[in-house]
Amino acid sequence: MSDNTPYSLRAGLLSQAEHILMTKYQTEYEKVRYLLDRDLIDPKAVAWPKAPTTEEILAEADKLYKFVCTK
Repeated sequence: MSDNTPYSLRAGLLSQAEHILMTKYQTEYEKVRYLLDRDLIDPKAVAWPKAPTTEEILAEADKLYKFVCTK
């Protein structure tokens, strides 16, 4: 029996979407920390990145799904 049920495929896409967005967030966060640690930016003027929302993760998963469905 295959594990490729519609549920498992959707769960996999959600996981991939979350991973993509969290990696982007963590990269941006570490960039800001790096600049702050080296006094290259003003701590009062820093724009911290925002963690991805559920809606953003769902939108990213939808983009992945549309890609998979295209020929």
